[in-house]
Amino acid sequence: MVLNAIAGSGRPASEIAIRTESLRRRFGDVEALRGIDLEVERGGVVGLLGPNGAGKTTLVRILATLISPSAGNARVAGFDVSRDPGHVRSRIGLTGQYAAVDAELTATENLELLGGLLGMRRREARGRAAELLERFSLSSAAGRRAGTFSGGMRRRLDLAASLVGSPQIVFLDEPTTGLDPQSRIELWDIVRELVADGATVLLTTQYLDEADQLADRIVVIDHGSVIADGTATELKRTVGGRRVDATVRGTAEFERAAAAVAAAGLEVTAGAEGGRLTVPVADPNEAATAVAVLNQPGVELGELEVHEPTLDDVFLALTGARTEIDGSDEA
Repeated sequence: MVLNAIAGSGRPASEIAIRTESLRRRFGDVEALRGIDLEVERGGVVGLLGPNGAGKTTLVRILATLISPSAGNARVAGFDVSRDPGHVRSRIGLTGQYAAVDAELTATENLELLGGLLGMRRREARGRAAELLERFSLSSAAGRRAGTFSGGMRRRLDLAASLVGSPQIVFLDEPTTGLDPQSRIELWDIVRELVADGATVLLTTQYLDEADQLADRIVVIDHGSVIADGTATELKRTVGGRRVDATVRGTAEFERAAAAVAAAGLEVTAGAEGGRLTVPVADPNEAATAVAVLNQPGVELGELEVHEPTLDDVFLALTGARTEIDGSDEA
């Protein structure tokens, strides 16, 4: 299943932050990417989902110029990743799956070092470091060694490091893996701020709620190929699964409820056992009709629940497996 095919979309190059065409990558006998065609428009967040080993990290590494493609081509910020890697690197920021800051340096020293490597003068690098530490709520820890930071603090510092050069495009490769819920929410807020400031974010994640919260568009990869592409709402619509579940008291009540549902032009597909009935619905309007029918006088309900399909349902339908969080993708 592939939604919204994007190859040859005809969008002006100035509107495209990332474009790949027939992108392939082999590691020996293993073909990690099998002809990826992808376009990412400037601004917003694109979520990249897929099982472990699907090719997500390999794709990010190619786009960030860390490895070369075996075939096909990719352009980031208008530059070819193979022919113009320097121009690409000057326009991107990358946060990998594991914090890459130097544990022996202080937070300020980490950021100032990166500023110097990017060609900033000392005063400029110092000012940029202070600005980012303030933005990421790390000013009070500016003089502490990064090795003393909590996991959430190290992750925030790592993300700050990726922004020293004010990149146009930010690659976040499973940035919240291993973080506690509060730290995850804090990073979500930071991602939203980046987009509000005009950045384009490509986010790989195995937390489907994260993709649902942040991504304007979701691309699903499996076995090195794009198998679905669309908004979260579009993807959920393809798998169906929207239903109204109700519990009624006794056989007579069940039959009365089922008859009321049928009279409204809907169908009961499961029920009776335990007094529970299930009504599949195609859209929110049908769901509202089912709820109204089941709430009418004469039907005594125990429980009533509207079930909406989730990205986990999408992931299961597309890949045959639910997400596995083990912190790894490719070797």
